[in-house]
Amino acid sequence: MIIKQSKILLSNLRFHAFHGVMPQERLVGNDYSVSLEIAYDFMQAMATDDIEHALNYAEVYQLVSVEMQRPVCLLECLAGRIGQKLFDSFPQIQELTLRVMKLNPPMGADCDGAGVEVHLINDKTGS
Repeated sequence: MIIKQSKILLSNLRFHAFHGVMPQERLVGNDYSVSLEIAYDFMQAMATDDIEHALNYAEVYQLVSVEMQRPVCLLECLAGRIGQKLFDSFPQIQELTLRVMKLNPPMGADCDGAGVEVHLINDKTGS
């Protein structure tokens, strides 16, 4: 069996956090969703059925949760910080697509949210 690419997915993780430029955003907070596509080689996990050979998505969630509670002004900064922490904590990650959405942005628009998406490559994996 040949795997071209393998990923774990975490979709629409929900948080209440205090990110934003406006003072009221820092005071009352907002609801956010975070989605991740994490590419890593899980061939060994497929063969062994052993969590030691897998990227534990509960640990990934915990790291994201901690970072979501550290306020920043810009979602771009938050996405970069989450990405770097994931690469530092899980060196087997080859690539990461990360989406952070503010679900009720203070801009007077009727919308599902405003956010950022970034695709990062871990330069330590050689991908």
